[in-house]
Amino acid sequence: MGLAVEIPAATPNQPYRYRIAGLEVLALDLSPGDSVQVSSVDGAQSCEWLALKATGDEAADAAQQSGESPREAVKGVGTTVEASLAHFASVVSPGDHAFASQPQASEAQETSGNRSPHTRSPHTQARLEALGVAHCPPSYWQRLSAAGLPAEIRWPLEAPAARLILLAPGSDMTIEGERLATELEVSHFCTGLVGLEHLPVPLAPIRQETRVAAGTVEVYEVKQGEWIQIIDVAGRQCSDFVAFDATAWAQGEELGLDAGATRSLSGHCMPNPGLYSVFFDQHLHPMLEVIQDTVGRHDSFMLACSPQYYEHHGYFGHDSCTVNFNNALSASHGIRQRASWPAINFFFNTWVQPCGTLAVDEPWSRPGDYVLLRADRDLICASSACPDDIDAANGWVPTDIHVRIYAAEHDFPRGIAYRNRPEELPRMTLPTAFHPCTSALTKQYIDYHGYWLATHYEGWGAKAEYLACRERVAVMDLSALRKFEVAGPDAERLLQYALTRNVRRLSIGEVVYSAMCQETGGMLDDGTLFRMGEQTFRWICGDPASGQWLRDLAEQQGYRVTVRDSTHQLHNIALQGPKSREVLAPLIWNARTQPEVETLGWFRFMVGRLAGPNGIPLMVSRTGYTGELGYEIWCHPHDAPAVWEAIWAAGELHGIAPLGLDALDMLRIEAGLIFAGHEFCPQTSPYEAGIGFTVPMKSKEDDFVGRAAMQRETPESRHRIMGLRVDSSELVSHGNLVYHGRYPVGVITSATRSPLLNQSIAMCRLAPDFSSPGTQLEIGQLDGHQKRLVAEVVTLPFHDPERLKVRS
Repeated sequence: MGLAVEIPAATPNQPYRYRIAGLEVLALDLSPGDSVQVSSVDGAQSCEWLALKATGDEAADAAQQSGESPREAVKGVGTTVEASLAHFASVVSPGDHAFASQPQASEAQETSGNRSPHTRSPHTQARLEALGVAHCPPSYWQRLSAAGLPAEIRWPLEAPAARLILLAPGSDMTIEGERLATELEVSHFCTGLVGLEHLPVPLAPIRQETRVAAGTVEVYEVKQGEWIQIIDVAGRQCSDFVAFDATAWAQGEELGLDAGATRSLSGHCMPNPGLYSVFFDQHLHPMLEVIQDTVGRHDSFMLACSPQYYEHHGYFGHDSCTVNFNNALSASHGIRQRASWPAINFFFNTWVQPCGTLAVDEPWSRPGDYVLLRADRDLICASSACPDDIDAANGWVPTDIHVRIYAAEHDFPRGIAYRNRPEELPRMTLPTAFHPCTSALTKQYIDYHGYWLATHYEGWGAKAEYLACRERVAVMDLSALRKFEVAGPDAERLLQYALTRNVRRLSIGEVVYSAMCQETGGMLDDGTLFRMGEQTFRWICGDPASGQWLRDLAEQQGYRVTVRDSTHQLHNIALQGPKSREVLAPLIWNARTQPEVETLGWFRFMVGRLAGPNGIPLMVSRTGYTGELGYEIWCHPHDAPAVWEAIWAAGELHGIAPLGLDALDMLRIEAGLIFAGHEFCPQTSPYEAGIGFTVPMKSKEDDFVGRAAMQRETPESRHRIMGLRVDSSELVSHGNLVYHGRYPVGVITSATRSPLLNQSIAMCRLAPDFSSPGTQLEIGQLDGHQKRLVAEVVTLPFHDPERLKVRS
């Protein structure tokens, strides 16, 4: 889960690709003639490397026994540190770079400070010790400055085989954003890597593995608790999967996976993207659980290809998964044959269009992508490598599938892959630093922008959590918010151009809420901007792509600024509710130069410490997403559990409760606060999203992205975000159309049942002619005509219209 790797396709000159997170280490085995390219994602991260003698086959054997790839092992096997081999390498760099690619600190500061090989973060030191190179002399380490990246390390043909250690150096980031270490991207071009197929690094020692040749089926058995990894070896290859209860089969019953039961119990006709988390049998009992998915697009339970499919298209006698399943399962276990097999269709890129049509395209899977399952009982399984070559299902060229079985004793984290940029390696879902605390209270999590966040807490529930926030105090993990450190002489100019707000007016210690738009005026993101210093800012937002957007703008405008992702080194919780000040204020120590929590103003922040001048460093901001008095507390991940526990202990006297996403949705809708994908999207301007106040068109004289497009909008023609009070106890949903007579005049963007008002409420986008408060409209359900719910247009917010509580 730490180091991502993408296995190359069977094409010349395709490298192995890796990601090195800040403070992380990567070890590669070099052969004569190899080369390694290193680049900095944000243009501001340096790289340190050393080359040491490798012992060859002994290293590869030890790596294989430990469940690692010979080319990317993480132990210290096979490396000797008697002498550096760096003198064999030649380093090629493109040369001059703009300031945007310069490190924030000077060369001398980086060498003498925490980026020196003499001082490592505890995490980095542990990684180096695991590799057996923690005590290499400083002279062995070579350095590629940020200004020198991207660079290529070339290993000549006359050089011996070697171990290359690459490091993204730095130390733990301070709360002010200093000493931040960020990602490096690495491409390893290997000698002779032409036309070969490769598998991803094993997740653990392999108990059993099976190769499923293109156009065939393999049958295998797994025990309860064991792990099944189904791997797309070359990319864009579908694999049908069926399973039967081994115990039931021994007793004469063919008890298998059931699509109807799985859809019904999951509440989804077709999950999009991804897979069902659990697959059930005909008796409604779970058979398999999905643990990891590196693709995110599959056909969850349609039919495996059958002879009829190929005959319909004029291909008589074509191989099919159905015939292959029939032959393999009847031969191995006597399982009855079928005309067509309902199957989990891994890597099959299908989706349901708005009109209900089932659409198909080439699979999303890349070489080495996989799905990891866990068996809930002893199973008889069969996997196919689909023979379909008459459409895009397998990218037109059927290839192999590989199956690995891992013993039940292992444990693997749950994760779903996503990408911030189309060309980058996938990232897997991560737990936040507060997960050890929240997981003791609930098992109900969802993937939220690459992190696991709790939906609700066992023993509380959404309504109790909501009431705690409205009446007392509640605490919530919001570490999935993205944080970007924007620094440099042109930091203010960049943000003035990228954001709708007038950044020039922002004082140090002040926070402002803003929209970020594209040239069309459509919103890319919203967030809060913290002014940390005269030339340093912190942008807190929801979309991981916001940082790249800022970097692109800086490059286009020639601004001297760095934009660095600090999300993984700055996690945060929100403490919200009328008692939040009473809970937090006694805990936070502040220097004389910083305001006290008790006097901290709305949309201001302070830097302090937990429980005294030598306590954990923190940043506290008077911000939130609930419409209540509240704060957000920001800290380094390794301090997160201690921060949570201190706040929880202090809050118990005030009836503190944890707060999940379900309750937060109720709170933010009552408060009239917008949410990405609901109230706004890249086709929605800030005015149409209900946050026109973030666009000071008259007082902000400087140009900003989207200004011209928004100036062309006429206020009279804009759709508006308004509230609806529903004259019914029935629930309404996102996407329901809002009608005036026969035809729709708007759409529901968010809805909930409000405990405060004891009725259903909604935020909606309405045509301007029907957006006046008091207008009577109807929400269409069923087909929009068979059932209507009467609703009245009201202004937002529903809760605390004057926003007196949040300002108190």
